[in-house]
Amino acid sequence: MEHHIVLSIVARILIPMIMLFALYVQFHGDYGPGGGFQAGVIFAASFILYGIIFGIENLREVIHPGFLRILAALGLLIYIGVGIIGILNGGEFLNYNLLSADPLTGQHIGIIFIELGVGITVSSTMIILFYAFARP
Repeated sequence: MEHHIVLSIVARILIPMIMLFALYVQFHGDYGPGGGFQAGVIFAASFILYGIIFGIENLREVIHPGFLRILAALGLLIYIGVGIIGILNGGEFLNYNLLSADPLTGQHIGIIFIELGVGITVSSTMIILFYAFARP
């Protein structure tokens, strides 16, 4: 594979900014447009860009496929855990009001954790799909 100096320099500048924007979208989703799904796709796009520019094998060294499977399961467990906490507090599945003494605070806590679980699962799943379709 040829070494493209311009692409590698641009990627080294863009990838951290893409990740930072993904974090903004993740944590702004409680107050405006955005959230876990969008942030997960944006975050995964930064890793996919890294894999396209620097090679799949280098990406596999940065983030191992086995670790991605663990992250996908962890995100799902976070989502389900928030729902179960609502049930254990005497409410319905994903009833955020019961996560705190103040229902409004409970809503914010619930949304943040739900969106975090979705973001982790979507991001890791997108990278797993990239691994599956990319040539080794």
